[in-house]
Amino acid sequence: MVMQSRQSGFTLIETMVMLGIVGTLSAMAIIQIGQSAQQMRADGAMRVVMGQLNTARELAISQRRYMQVQFTAPNRIRVIRTDVNTSGNVTGTTLLSEAFFEGGVTYNRAASIPDTPDAFSGSSSINFGTATTIQFSTDGSMIDQSGNPLNGWVAMAMPNVVNSSRAVTVFGSTGRVRAYRWNGSSWVRV
Repeated sequence: MVMQSRQSGFTLIETMVMLGIVGTLSAMAIIQIGQSAQQMRADGAMRVVMGQLNTARELAISQRRYMQVQFTAPNRIRVIRTDVNTSGNVTGTTLLSEAFFEGGVTYNRAASIPDTPDAFSGSSSINFGTATTIQFSTDGSMIDQSGNPLNGWVAMAMPNVVNSSRAVTVFGSTGRVRAYRWNGSSWVRV
């Protein structure tokens, strides 16, 4: 009785076809990951702004102190507490928080993109009207240097990447913060 051994495996053609399919799928995935990474960086910057604004508001209420918010180009946001003595006189300020955007995102507004549904934008990437000081008061409202309620917006994006546009708006009388993402044709509330 003669035993025949059976060899198993893949032919060269089968291996080449599989490598071609894997290569094509890998190339498609790399393209998608690149586009998704831009969107994630822009979302991260939006969340930084939202987080800092919400933190400033909550600290103003809980500490019963004015919390100033400073937006510094190209990508920095600071929360500063106004310190007072027992008589209520201002004695100085304290930096409580400072954050930066990562991944090349800056305060930026593409001219081709319209205003958010809240209609606070104006023509710049940071718009709080003529206010020289932007701060949260002890009741949680956002006010200017004279104590007037202050509506505004902050826009951010990666330079020359329109679909990375994000916006955060603030309603002055309540201090409510909203976020928007540009989807290529309209703002979508996040």
